[in-house]
Amino acid sequence: MALEDDPDFQYLMISKKKLLEEQNQPFDGKKNCWIADAKEGYLKAEIKSTKGDEERTVKKDVIQQMNPPKFEKITDMANLTYLNEASVLYNLKARYQASLIYVSRPYCYIYIYIYVYIYNAVELFFL
Repeated sequence: MALEDDPDFQYLMISKKKLLEEQNQPFDGKKNCWIADAKEGYLKAEIKSTKGDEERTVKKDVIQQMNPPKFEKITDMANLTYLNEASVLYNLKARYQASLIYVSRPYCYIYIYIYVYIYNAVELFFL
């Protein structure tokens, strides 16, 4: 049985095909950023220019750098290029909306020594 055929796989990881589609979005690291918003928390924004006609004037301190799409729904957030509040919250929100694991519950017992879990983990990481 292929791991992606397992009905629980969708809650653990994203299929490689779907992940590649999400990661191949156009991105310009110098222009894409996050700006603080009172209603949404943070919004994706694009810097048109630093001078001249402006759609919205914000202080430079309010802008936070955005991570490239290759970090879309990443499991280990320590690998993010820009580990800032906006990027972490966006990643958690994206994983939640995709029904992926988005939080580690340290007070919840996980029975990892049952056969099914061990077999699937070995197949996922070592085969």
